Amino acid sequence: MTTNAPVPEVDAEESDFKPLTAEEAQKLREQNPELSPWWVIAAQVAAGVVVACLAWIWTARSEAAISAFYGAMTVAIPAALFIRGVRRKPGMPSQAVMLRFFVWEMIKIALTVALLAAAPWLIGGLVWLAMVAGVVAGVVVAMKMYWVALLVRPKFLNRI
Repeated sequence: MTTNAPVPEVDAEESDFKPLTAEEAQKLREQNPELSPWWVIAAQVAAGVVVACLAWIWTARSEAAISAFYGAMTVAIPAALFIRGVRRKPGMPSQAVMLRFFVWEMIKIALTVALLAAAPWLIGGLVWLAMVAGVVAGVVVAMKMYWVALLVRPKFLNRI
């Protein structure tokens, strides 16, 4: 059996780590506020409204607008539930946080599939192409908004 000898302190790198004071930590929090995921949901709903309006203008059929908006909501509603379910509670062990994330992700996927499967029964005169356009708009907006958040990070978005 082989064992590793402890590394003498002389060989270890000197750490330049300096703990923050309470005032420094508060200042750092104020400079870098936590991003709110709710504005991504708001952007998905807004994209659904835009796609629904475009579908209505293009086809002059309210069924197309309703189908497009429903498609966007099949993405936004499960995402909103996911955000609500994943919010961390203080004192939660990291394993529980990861398990909670995966469980809510599976719920989100299952709910999205269920909403898409229920569309023919829930929407009278469903226009499939418009619904798919709404779904695509919701997904694309969600993916792009995270990049925008990393680049821009305006303070007014954090207040939603």
